Amino acid sequence: MKWLLLLFFSVLFISIEAQSKVANTSTAIDSTHSVKKAVIFSAVIPGAGQIYNHIAMPPKKKKAFWKVPLIYAGLGATGYLMLKNNSLQHSLKREYNLREATNFTQTFDTQWEQYDSQGVLTLYNQHLNQRDLFILAFGAVYIIQIVDAAVEAHFVHFDVSEDLSLNLHPTMMSLTNPGLKLTLNFR
Repeated sequence: MKWLLLLFFSVLFISIEAQSKVANTSTAIDSTHSVKKAVIFSAVIPGAGQIYNHIAMPPKKKKAFWKVPLIYAGLGATGYLMLKNNSLQHSLKREYNLREATNFTQTFDTQWEQYDSQGVLTLYNQHLNQRDLFILAFGAVYIIQIVDAAVEAHFVHFDVSEDLSLNLHPTMMSLTNPGLKLTLNFR
């Protein structure tokens, strides 16, 4: 319960800090937006870097908040499956050790009574490998959300206005020769 309160107040602090920066620079671009802060926020609290980037973005570009539920869904699913496989492999290990102690003449857990000792050992190895895979998947989701926060922090002030454009139009070079006209507009 304490860590939930810590998480809540940390996210609240991040949003208040970012809101105050946006309020202070209401129409000007926030030049104090830091990629380092976004990475640190995401490393400490998954999704906090995305919220920090979302708050710092200009009003028409706000789009980073929708990633937070996906981050928690990925972390939750991989964490749940990791713990489930860990529990199953412990149960299978205990069953195999108890069967080994009775010289494989007795079944102890009704969940595994349909399997012979070799089947229990095979299932144990399978759940052990799946647990390790989900540990890697959990780490991958965690690292990807940090990288996403860093990349998006770089694009907070990226200008994609009408003044910056590359246009390709069909044109006639002469009366009989069609061509393409490439126009590159800078500010």
